[in-house]
Amino acid sequence: MNIEQLLKSSTVQAFQALFAAEVPETSVTINLTKKEFEGDYTVVTFPLVKLSKRSPEETGRLIGDALKEKLNFISKFNVVKGFLNISFTDQFWIERLQEINTNAFTAFPKNGKKVLLEYCSPNTNKPLHIGHVRNMLLGYSTTEILKATGYDVTTVSIYNDRGIAICKSMAAYIERGNGATPQSTGIKGDHLIGDYYVLFGQIVNEQLRAKYNVSAEQDIFKTIGKEKEVAEQETEIFAKAKDLLLKWEAGDTDTIALWKKMNGWVYEGYQVTYDMMGVKFDKDYYESQTYKLGKDIIDEGLTKGVFYKRADGAVAIDLTPDGLDEKILLRSDGTSIYMTQDLGTAQVRYDEYHMDRMIYVVANEQDYHFKVLKLCLQKLGKQWADGIHHLSYSMVESPTGRFKSREGKTADADDMIAEVLRIAEEKTKELGKTDGFTEEEAQHLYRTIGLAALKYFILKVNPYQKIIFNPEESIDFHGNTGPFVQSSYVRTRSILRKHGNDSLPLDTATPLHNSERELMLLIYEYPGTVKYAADNYNPAEMANYVYNLAKVYNKFYNELPILTAETEREKNLRILLSKVTGDTIRKGMKLLGIEVPERM
Repeated sequence: MNIEQLLKSSTVQAFQALFAAEVPETSVTINLTKKEFEGDYTVVTFPLVKLSKRSPEETGRLIGDALKEKLNFISKFNVVKGFLNISFTDQFWIERLQEINTNAFTAFPKNGKKVLLEYCSPNTNKPLHIGHVRNMLLGYSTTEILKATGYDVTTVSIYNDRGIAICKSMAAYIERGNGATPQSTGIKGDHLIGDYYVLFGQIVNEQLRAKYNVSAEQDIFKTIGKEKEVAEQETEIFAKAKDLLLKWEAGDTDTIALWKKMNGWVYEGYQVTYDMMGVKFDKDYYESQTYKLGKDIIDEGLTKGVFYKRADGAVAIDLTPDGLDEKILLRSDGTSIYMTQDLGTAQVRYDEYHMDRMIYVVANEQDYHFKVLKLCLQKLGKQWADGIHHLSYSMVESPTGRFKSREGKTADADDMIAEVLRIAEEKTKELGKTDGFTEEEAQHLYRTIGLAALKYFILKVNPYQKIIFNPEESIDFHGNTGPFVQSSYVRTRSILRKHGNDSLPLDTATPLHNSERELMLLIYEYPGTVKYAADNYNPAEMANYVYNLAKVYNKFYNELPILTAETEREKNLRILLSKVTGDTIRKGMKLLGIEVPERM
């Protein structure tokens, strides 16, 4: 039973009967009643007074009388200004609890809609960084939430595996690698290649200092009065990288072989991180295979008059009427830019999957890029482009500076994960939460708690907001954290273990305490929260829901005896309430990609 929808339709019918006026359901707002007022759900009557021609209070009172007469599960109501607060019978909520326990929130039916969701998409010249962590978690959780609401979701990643950046790592490896491998060095593959990317910059500095006779104490680029990107092109190592790029584009056998080998090490390293984080993709795309795409679309746009050639030969589109500006889509020498490739890749993906929605999980630095991409495709008449959505997110920073940075700029994902796991083990041991565990069980718990801390801390924040990630704060068993939600789930399982697994007959005439009622009402909101999170591509809605549920359960647990309740019917109700709460927490956390332990 969808209570909100039933209340909406019943309010519309009551309004028409009372005031001989039709009001659309969209004008009827149903909210959970605020805690400071008595009630379960609230009908907002302010928007209705124009048609009722009565005061908000009288409008609410008349609708309340009509609803109470029509719906036998309404026990009472009160009106506060323009808010009609409705209370349901205890029997109604106990019956809902039984339904939820029996059906475990029946999954949303398949809606026949296809979604293609791109996330992660790193460059293969360095390890994943903390920005990728947020990207991965958003992508994975959004996928699971969409699947839970009936969408058919395909996940993809595109690797930026070609270009001058990759050739810089290759040049440094040729220069000073001495045949090193991940196996011979004991260094994870993506980190090894990242080290050579950093080494390239060091070699650039060495060669420039030698050329201009600049001492180690001096800032080389200030001293010679040139930007780094300009100055490095004067070096022998850059010339080698540029030569490698030309050889790669020409299909030189040795160059391609080295490129494949080094990228292979990166992919192996990435996979270790993916497995640790629990993320996966249905299909991988590679820029080396897509960088020539898009020129057909450019020709199509020129033919349709949507694009035009400038005097310098470049192809552009004028987006000033859309509040943007002129955007180059193809260079004057006929070579592609990222926009060219993305136009082509989007078309290829649609031809392959015929998706209704195409979601790009990409940082907010690319907001402009995706506005242009969508507009270009829409102006070309691609109806499917209406389904393009950029899931934009802000950056992640560390207040401690403890995460090691290989380039002095951005923390590595693996170092961030290792730090969280270290603190999780330390705090879990301090609190004695692994007493009686085998070493294998303890190690699994440390990892489960650490990853929950990291994932929850990232996902509880709206994607558009910047995150200051503090690993110490994330592993707190009492705050708004993953470990707190996990410990609340464990508490529900402890109740069940102590009680046993025999059936729990309920008496629907059992009077409810306020904390029981509050918990039931929140559990009932689970499907609506999942749908809202899916509609808004926002896993933070789910994270904050499971936290609130855990918090309300702990209030219930502390206020009322469960296994020592005064009556058998009270005990059975509270045990079942604990079970359903735990089941709901587990389902919600799973949508965030977070595991919950059975004991700690």
